Amino acid sequence: MTPEALTLGSGVVGMQIIENSMIGTRSAVLRLTRRGGGPTVIIFPMLHVAEPQFYRDVERRLRGCDLLVVEGIHGDSRVADALTLTYRVMPANTESGLVVDDIPYGKLGVPVIAPDMSGAELDEGWRGLRWPFRMAAWVAVPIVTVEQFFDGRRRLLSPDMEVNDLPTADEEWQSDDLDQLDELLLNRRDSRVLSALAGVVRDRADEAIDVAVVYGAAHVPGILRGLYLLGYRVVSADWLMVVAATD
Repeated sequence: MTPEALTLGSGVVGMQIIENSMIGTRSAVLRLTRRGGGPTVIIFPMLHVAEPQFYRDVERRLRGCDLLVVEGIHGDSRVADALTLTYRVMPANTESGLVVDDIPYGKLGVPVIAPDMSGAELDEGWRGLRWPFRMAAWVAVPIVTVEQFFDGRRRLLSPDMEVNDLPTADEEWQSDDLDQLDELLLNRRDSRVLSALAGVVRDRADEAIDVAVVYGAAHVPGILRGLYLLGYRVVSADWLMVVAATD
C-alpha cells in the first residue's frame, strides 16, 4: 500500500509523511526524481524513538544508497541535551519495547553528509528567544520527560503523531515565540540540508545515484518544498511501520 494524497476542502493536495491508524504509526519513504535524470532523492521521515525493527528496515535500505544526508547536531549543546531527554527517556521504560535511533550511519559503507548546525549555534539561537518562553520550556522539560517515560508508547500511537506536507491550523495560528522556535529548530536547519542537496544535484547532475535524506519527520515538509523548487516530484512511496498497535 502506498501513502495517499490528502485533499482538503480547498482542493489543496498534500502528501502523508507520518500516518496513524488502527494498525499503528507508519512512516512514508518518499522517492523523488526530476525531469532530465540525475540523482534520485529518497526521504526517510524519522522518529527519534521507535520499535527496533523500524531502524533495521531503514538501515537495510540505506546500505543500498550511494550517499546519505543525515540529521544531527554537531558538538555539545545544553539545549539539545535537555530537549532530547524528553524522548531518550522513553526506552528506559523497558515495557515500552522502544529504542532510540541506533543506526550506525558512519559504518554502513556509504558516504555521509551531515549539514546540520553545531551545538554552539543551537545554544546561541536559544538565547535569542524571549526569556519567559525559555523559562517556561525549562520548567516543562522534567514534566514532559516523566510523562514520556510512563506514556511514551501510547503517545507514539496517537493521531497527534501524524505529519503531512501542509500547514496545520495550530501552525497557522501559533504564537510569535513558537514561530521563533520553529525558525531555530526547523527552518534554519531545513535550509542547510536543502543547500547540501542543491550542491549534490548540481555537482552530480549526470549521475544516476540514490541520495538518502534521513531527517526527523517534522523537517520533511520543508525539505519537500525545497526539492519541489529544484524540480523534484514524488514518484513513489511506501510505508515502514514505526510502532505497531498492540491488543
